[in-house]
Amino acid sequence: MLGVLRRKAISSASFTSCVRKSLHTVRPAVCKSRIPSAAAEEISLLTRQCGHVRNFNQLVLPGCSSNLRPERAVTNLCSSPTLSNWSRPFCANRGDTVDAVVPYMGESISDGTLAKFLKNVGDRVEVDEPIAQIETDKVTIDVTSPEAGVIQKFIAKEGDTVEPGNKVAIISKSGEGVEHVAPSEKSSEKVAPVAEDKKEEKAKPQVETTPVKEKPKGSSPPPPKRSPTELQLPPKERERRVPMTRLRKRVATRLKDSQNTFALLTTFNEVDMTNLMKLRSDYKDAFFEKHGVKLGFMSGFVKAAVSALQNQPIVNAVIDGDDIIYRDYIDISIAVGTPKGLVVPVIRNAEQMNFAEIEKTINSLAKKANDGSISIDEMAGGSFTISNGGVYGSLISTPIINPPQSAILGMHSIVSRPMVVGGNIVPRPMMYIALTYDHRLIDGREAVFFLRRIKDVVEDPRRLLLDV
Repeated sequence: MLGVLRRKAISSASFTSCVRKSLHTVRPAVCKSRIPSAAAEEISLLTRQCGHVRNFNQLVLPGCSSNLRPERAVTNLCSSPTLSNWSRPFCANRGDTVDAVVPYMGESISDGTLAKFLKNVGDRVEVDEPIAQIETDKVTIDVTSPEAGVIQKFIAKEGDTVEPGNKVAIISKSGEGVEHVAPSEKSSEKVAPVAEDKKEEKAKPQVETTPVKEKPKGSSPPPPKRSPTELQLPPKERERRVPMTRLRKRVATRLKDSQNTFALLTTFNEVDMTNLMKLRSDYKDAFFEKHGVKLGFMSGFVKAAVSALQNQPIVNAVIDGDDIIYRDYIDISIAVGTPKGLVVPVIRNAEQMNFAEIEKTINSLAKKANDGSISIDEMAGGSFTISNGGVYGSLISTPIINPPQSAILGMHSIVSRPMVVGGNIVPRPMMYIALTYDHRLIDGREAVFFLRRIKDVVEDPRRLLLDV
């Protein structure tokens, strides 16, 4: 037994000496900052605990025991300044300032024009408070503040073309770094250069100039005589040049494309509004008390248009290349005139709505259109359009189709006119209605039948209940 123990001790000592020699050989090739001498001594101490050579394969890194459990001392071994940067967060923190950027404007809108700033530099803003307005070819979008603070600086200028994600303003959460220029400083900055210019003018030496010989009075050419037929144009000072808004340019392009693409034709009819007006007068108070919205004429015409589109499906269809697309749904677009231009919000699935739901939807969309908060999705699509020019006093007109639809109904003002009823001439509240349609797809027969159905339903709303 003693002989066996001596042989193991000798073998263990020789193994330890071999490991120490290998460490002295490898150590010069290793960065001293990554593996210090203390780690080498730790390895030599660990080798003394190994009773067999194959156990040394587990000693891979300094600071790790033979069972691969990491020691706490490993973090202290990495003292390189470059390695300490790895512990910093991935995203840089700007600290006190945040950026107000252009929001997503819609799938079909790639850019817009910075119309105006609603705030000034130095103004305090709250979270989600609008600071600027972006004007697109369809709607006006607000740029809001992501945090509460003070506007430090404007990045863009009014009139610039901006895209989603572009910076518009820098907002300071604490209000620091905002430059405030006092009025006295502004005036001094303006006056100082003028005074310096006067001093420079006095310091300049006077240069002698040769006098210019005056021409004799008799040799001056006479002024050109104008013919009596020549137009006297007004001076340019009485004219104003204002750039077109993106919305107005978009409307102009779409309407001109409609004229160039469609074979436009308009047919007319007139509607006696007596029964619809009586229906509204009898039930408007009960209707408002139950549904919380006023009963108007537009809901009656929407229901009449739905009935006419169901009777004449070709009017609800559209041409796509060499094909005709028939729609099994009815989305009615309502043309709304706003101070910024014409917008056309859509009533989805109008065939499934009653009078109250239609009136609520129209009021909500019209309110959003007037205050500029309507979205792109609320104006996308639409299979048929109704335009009510009568609210502005229009007696009769020929509306233009809203692409890519195939027809549009025009409503006009209600005027009391003499009509023959039962052989007698009596005054009746009459309205002219017009249907402009694409003659490539819709024949005159279908167009006349469509307009006749609207006339029948409006003059006798009971047809809607009986479906006759």
